[in-house]
Amino acid sequence: MEVIHKIGRRKTAVARVYLSEGKGNITINKKDIKDYFDTATLQYKVNQPLALTDNEGAFDIKVNVFGGGITGQAEAVRLAISRAMCELDAENRLILKPEGLLTRDPRMVERKKFGQKKARKKFQFSKR
Repeated sequence: MEVIHKIGRRKTAVARVYLSEGKGNITINKKDIKDYFDTATLQYKVNQPLALTDNEGAFDIKVNVFGGGITGQAEAVRLAISRAMCELDAENRLILKPEGLLTRDPRMVERKKFGQKKARKKFQFSKR
């Protein structure tokens, strides 16, 4: 099996995933997953597509991720792994699609507007 390369995005985070046959090692930015994503919630998010498709421990995954925050990065990695699972076997799409793991979350930070305090918050107006 050759290496499968997929990209996942979330907010401003971009994750490049390289999937190859192996023992189940997940390396993110040259660190182990437990060192990079230290909370169990983030580790669960990354492992979710592998668990649903019963591929835990079957593949070595190398990830390059940058931009955004830690949660955005975890969700970007999850999307990239989900896309790789679909390329591996078309049957996986039927498992991952209903869970919403193949949908790119379009929500982005709204820009701050001129003459306002933040994106939506206005300056306080006093009637004196």
